[in-house]
Amino acid sequence: MSRTTATDAPIDGALPDHVERALAEYLAVRHAGMADQAPSFGSAVSSLARFVLGGGKRLRPTFAWWGWRGAGGAGGGPEAEAVLRAVSALELIQACALVHDDLMDASSLRRGKPTVHVEFAAKHRERGWLGEAERFGAAAAILLGDLALAWADDMFTGAGLAPPRQAAAQQPWQAMRAEMLAGQYLDVLVQATGDESGEAALSVARMKTAAYTVERPLHLGAALAGAPEPVVEGLRAFGTDIGVAFQLRDDLLGMFGDTGVTGKPAGDDLREGKRTLLMSVGLRRAAEADRADDAQVLRSALGDEALTAEDVERVRGLLVDLGAVAEVESRVDELTDRALGALERVDLADEAARGVLGSLAVTATRRTS
Repeated sequence: MSRTTATDAPIDGALPDHVERALAEYLAVRHAGMADQAPSFGSAVSSLARFVLGGGKRLRPTFAWWGWRGAGGAGGGPEAEAVLRAVSALELIQACALVHDDLMDASSLRRGKPTVHVEFAAKHRERGWLGEAERFGAAAAILLGDLALAWADDMFTGAGLAPPRQAAAQQPWQAMRAEMLAGQYLDVLVQATGDESGEAALSVARMKTAAYTVERPLHLGAALAGAPEPVVEGLRAFGTDIGVAFQLRDDLLGMFGDTGVTGKPAGDDLREGKRTLLMSVGLRRAAEADRADDAQVLRSALGDEALTAEDVERVRGLLVDLGAVAEVESRVDELTDRALGALERVDLADEAARGVLGSLAVTATRRTS
């Protein structure tokens, strides 16, 4: 393997701040244009900008940036600034996914604040507008999510990348968008069909989260740097396993996390009818132990919007007692270890990037929010 040591570069040490800056600058320009053209829509765009800039881990641009750096991309200078703008556009794809996902799941909170559709429904009621407040909120969320996706493309293509760089990154960019939407569809399909299999749960985790959270951002960054195929394949293997482990951790936090930390009510996945791997394992273990009554408690909780805190606590206790939590925790550890092994085998151009990616992997899979 190549063994070079990178010096600290201007962007590397404060990457989230640089991503925030790039997003704020882009959104300010786009908002000003919309506010001049259609002032009433400009206020709606302000809500989208607040949502994008109001929190988030910035994981997607971070993985993309370190894919770029690991494959030999520069840490500073005009080309690095263009890459920074390009990978920051991933946060707008994320905004689209979250706004639409919250609507599809009828979620009331995101990052401790009302979700976009809830915010706009409340605005409708407060101002006494005509029609149904909920339909207005849903319409606003659909349109603002679509706008975020359109602006993601605009920000990416307008980042100032050299044509060969942009052409090399086009395939992972296109694949990532399609996979994100496919994952969203699989998520609602599994809920609609009631598929309780672990295979279905993992398929959703792979398509809905792993692909556009870790795997494709790494692919995008490496492609921007002109990485050879073995490097791309190695980073994607690492990213797939970390991305799935990230989603499994998210499932555990959705059931057991502290609402004050996660920003979402505990048990929301149950109320939304999510067939997560955690629930799949719980049902399988209940069947294996001939505990039909416990399986019925788990099944009846899925999709029950009237679940009380006591109901959620009963489901939690069963998942622990059945060993489902321990099994999913073990799967997270296995995936993380396998991913770190894959990362170690990748012939990166910059050893500092290997260390950062390894740390990111651990942070993503052992987080508390």
